[in-house]
Order: sequence, then C-alpha cells, then structure tokens
Amino acid sequence: MTTRRSLLKGGAAASALAAAPAIVRGQNLNSKLQLASIGSDGKGFSDIKAMSTHNYQKYVAFCDVDTNRTLNVKKLSPETPIYQDFREMFAEKADEIDAVTVSTPDHMHAYCAISAMKLGKHVYCQKPMTHNVWENRQMMKVAKESGVITRLGNQIHSHKFYRTAVQIVQSGRIGKVKSVQSWVPTPGHGRSGHISRPKGEDPVPENLNWDSWIGVAPMRPYSAAHRCYHPWGWRDWQDFGSGAIGDFGCHILDPVFTALNITGPTDDYFADHSGMNDEVWPAQSTYSFTVPGTEYTDGERLKITWNDGGRRPNTKGSHLSAREALPPSGSLLVGEKGSLVIPHVAAPRLYFDGGELNEEYEMAEDKDHYHGWIDGCILEEQPSDDFQYGGRLTETLLLANIAIRFPKETLKWDSKKMEFSNKPEANRYLSRDYREGWELEKLIAG
Repeated sequence: MTTRRSLLKGGAAASALAAAPAIVRGQNLNSKLQLASIGSDGKGFSDIKAMSTHNYQKYVAFCDVDTNRTLNVKKLSPETPIYQDFREMFAEKADEIDAVTVSTPDHMHAYCAISAMKLGKHVYCQKPMTHNVWENRQMMKVAKESGVITRLGNQIHSHKFYRTAVQIVQSGRIGKVKSVQSWVPTPGHGRSGHISRPKGEDPVPENLNWDSWIGVAPMRPYSAAHRCYHPWGWRDWQDFGSGAIGDFGCHILDPVFTALNITGPTDDYFADHSGMNDEVWPAQSTYSFTVPGTEYTDGERLKITWNDGGRRPNTKGSHLSAREALPPSGSLLVGEKGSLVIPHVAAPRLYFDGGELNEEYEMAEDKDHYHGWIDGCILEEQPSDDFQYGGRLTETLLLANIAIRFPKETLKWDSKKMEFSNKPEANRYLSRDYREGWELEKLIAG
C-alpha cells in the first residue's frame, strides 16, 4: 500500500496524495493527523484555517476560554466538540489527539504546550514561545525529551521574501555582515491604550472563564474597559504579554538569525526607553545585544540593535543613499560589500556603493509554514524552526525585556549559568511566581 509518508518523501503529485492513507503517531495509524486547538479565534482561527487546508488533517477538538470566540470554528467544523478548559479537553480526548496548536496570550504558551508535549502530542505554538526565560528553557527541554514534532508560529520563516533574504546573505553578495539594526513602529503599550490598571471590578461575562484566562499569572479583577485585557489589549501588560519586541521580534529577527546562522548565546544587553512603570511595557524602546560571530559575520562578536514605537535606525555607514527611505519595519544588514534591507513581509532591497536599489537576485521558493509542520508530524521530521531554534530566538527578546527594566546599564548574560553575572537583581525576572493550581513546576515534575 502506498503511504502518505512515502508519497511525501518521493514528492508525488497532489492527485496521488488525495488517494493515499496518512501515517500518524496516534493509535489509528491509517487515520488523518488528528488536531486540537487551544485558542480558537483571532490568530488561533487563522492558524486553524491554514491547517485545515491540508489534505491529511482533521480537527477533533477546539478549545477557547471564551465561548463567544468559537463561532468561527463552529462554522468551519460544526461536528467538532468545543471545550472551555483545555485540561478537560485532554482528559476526555487525549487518546484521539495527535497534535495541538497553541494560540493563546503569551503567558499561557508554556503551560499549554508543555501539557500537550508531556502527553506525547506534537505542538505548533505561537510566538514568542514563552513569557519568561525559565519557561523557555523548560519548553526546549520537554520538547527534546518527548521527541514530538514542534514548530514556532513565526510563519514568515517559510515565506519567499524572508527565504530570499537568507539566500542573499549566505551567497556572500553583501560580504561579511558588520552590523544589524531591526525596528518596528508598534509601541510597547499601543494596543490597549492603558498605562495603569482600571479601577474597580466589572462582572465577568458568562461566556468567559476568567480564571482560565488568567491561568499562571497573578489574579486581577476583570475589566470591561475598551481593549483592556481580553481579547485585544493583553500584549501591553507585563503579566501577560511581551510588548512590541515580543509581538514582532520572532518575525523580524528570524531572517537575521537564520541567514547569519546565529546559534551561540547572546550577551551584553543594553536598553533605553521613553518611560516605564511596573504594569505595561514602554511606548518607545531601544535594545542592543551581541552574539558570537559566525562564518557570515565580520569579527568575533556582532552587535544587533532593535528599535520600536517610532524610533528608527541610523543608515549612516550603510550603502543606502540619503534619498532611500526605509520601510515601516524590518532589518538593515550592513556588510563589507553591500547592505541589505529586509522589510517585514516585502521583497528584500539590495544596495551597493552608489546607493541605488539593486534587484538582481533570484527569488526563493515559497513554502507553506502550516503544511510543513503537519508534514513533519506525519514524517516524524523536525522543521527548521522547531522549539530548539524557536527557543534561542525567543530567549533573545525575553532577555531584552529584562534589560529594559535597567535602562542605560549593560547587563552581562551567562547562558550556561542562566543568570546575569553583573546584575543579580535582574535575575528575579527570569521566572515568575505561579498561581496556586497553575504551578508550572508541578506540571513539569508530574
């Protein structure tokens, strides 16, 4: 019998795939890959829709803490059961589930994903991978020990524009890279518009399980204030989200890390901001850090700088002319022979001496990020941005969000010891106190 596995490996035509049985890790080895979602609207629904176009998947359960945010999945798959607590979903449906998509606020990524991996389920988790560094290390450890197939939800990793930028750098067109600047216009507290907690307490809507939404974080009253916490404003709050760099860092820094083959630990974090309290992230931030040099960089260390909230990079020393405008967001790589601008989801811009735009390069193949993960689950092959790669990328921005709490100071990160060697008071931000009943330590040890 021709299997889905052999067809994928042999690159057979789509018409042949349609007639072939799938091979999955679940108990029924001839069934489709059976999926469940944790988070089923917004980005969660877009993930579900993209996964649903694969011929060899079937959603067997949906979960969302807000039942009002399950209307779209009910239309997509009316017969699929819906849960409000993912723990109940696993208790009832674990034997039927092969793989899970996690599309929740950042603070719940680790708890949901580790729960799934400890049950032997493949996991696709939205970026950033976790909310703090300790969680990130635990995610990488559990993923490696469980042997499941994992992928970070930085879908632009597979896009032809980012893949083309990687090709250009690794072909040597701009020479060895001397500096990198990345930026995004989004402000740190630009989604909710709040800079402090709303006063008072509003009744929790019947459709929302507020206890499960809070999850591992310290409990606080529900607020119905416009775009405050759920479903839109959570990224701004330090207890739940990771600010602008948490939202966009795993996208915009991805082609930089991939192209330069950055695998070593980051070091020497320096940050500055426009003003900050203990509740939300700054409106404007600048971060810099160094990484070990690679075959694609000039020198033993490479400095990478990040700006957000309207702060922009300096093109001085690059190969761009003064009249060349930078895109709203992206990265600027300055090399020995040329400079490369990598816009956020647009074709790369190549420049040499003289400053004129050069478009003489070959566009890379576009790949389907979602289908690639499903194929990996079927073939038992890790994608290029599994949780080991995703963990390195995520740790970079999580450390930046610690450095921002100590503006205009250089924090030296010791990756092996998992501590800031020159700033002990910064180490308290590497983890968090987990709320009773949601202790991640107990979940990992269990």
